[in-house]
Amino acid sequence: MPRVLGLDRVLGLDIGGSKTHAILADEDGASVAECTAGSANIASVGHEAASSALDEIADRLGAGNRDGHGIRTVFAGAAGADTRDGKDRLAALLSRRFPGARIRVAHDTRIILAAGGLEAGTVLISGTGSAAWARTGDGREARAGGWGYLLGDEGSGYAVACSAVRNALSEHDGGLTAGPLTAQLLERTGTAEPAELLDLFYRKPERRYWAGLAGTVFALAAGADRVSTGIVDDAGRHLAALAVAVNGRLGTIPATGSAAPPVLLAGGMLVNQPALAGRVRELLGERGLADVRVLDRAPAWGAVKLALDDATASAQQHRPVPA
Repeated sequence: MPRVLGLDRVLGLDIGGSKTHAILADEDGASVAECTAGSANIASVGHEAASSALDEIADRLGAGNRDGHGIRTVFAGAAGADTRDGKDRLAALLSRRFPGARIRVAHDTRIILAAGGLEAGTVLISGTGSAAWARTGDGREARAGGWGYLLGDEGSGYAVACSAVRNALSEHDGGLTAGPLTAQLLERTGTAEPAELLDLFYRKPERRYWAGLAGTVFALAAGADRVSTGIVDDAGRHLAALAVAVNGRLGTIPATGSAAPPVLLAGGMLVNQPALAGRVRELLGERGLADVRVLDRAPAWGAVKLALDDATASAQQHRPVPA
């Protein structure tokens, strides 16, 4: 990472729907401190909870002294930060905790691309939610998905778990004996029958809880359970369709024999579930998008890189011109 003259520190934030990862780095990009707190995504958790999470981060990073925190640039990548209003609200919270610092807010896909060492390409995310974002070398951008769990997020951990719950309820409605997936889901949730599972779903709607049960589906799919395999395949198709959609809008789906723009897979589902990543890789390859990579470092490092880039550009703009 570039050296920024006169810069003390930069702060990179990866703000997801369930947690916030912060990395405080020096002018050479080396980590000074690192911590994780609750989500600071205002849209997901509300203003009060987001403020509390940022207060915790400021305290844990030793930035409680607002006059001497030494942070010159804060770059936050936030899930759902698509609108000017959303970005401004988060920037206001950050400005109050890091006064005097330059504040930059972008959608979390931007920091993921930077974390992967790419200037252009596609970011495909599947975690608690799902989304795709692509950027060309000339700066054009497109995004698909990321509608949230009420309207979409197909291919996400939450959606996979919802499919498992629906299957359990369908088996019950049809008078069928509970299959392996339903049996495992009842055991994991401590419920005795699908009717109790339905009650639990509405009584405990936390997305993170249900997304955490997606691993059961993948474990059974690995053992060739038919229902689980179908759910995994469906998730892979939804995710591949998002990546194809953004490349189609940008005109970057390659012709036969042409080099494909890279696709970077990120989020807990695609990073930690090889079967899902493999299925997505296979489907994208069929559409000519054969350069598929899995993110191998924390997205917050991309926020650090972008913060350093911003600080470098600012320092160059304010550098005195020789007489």
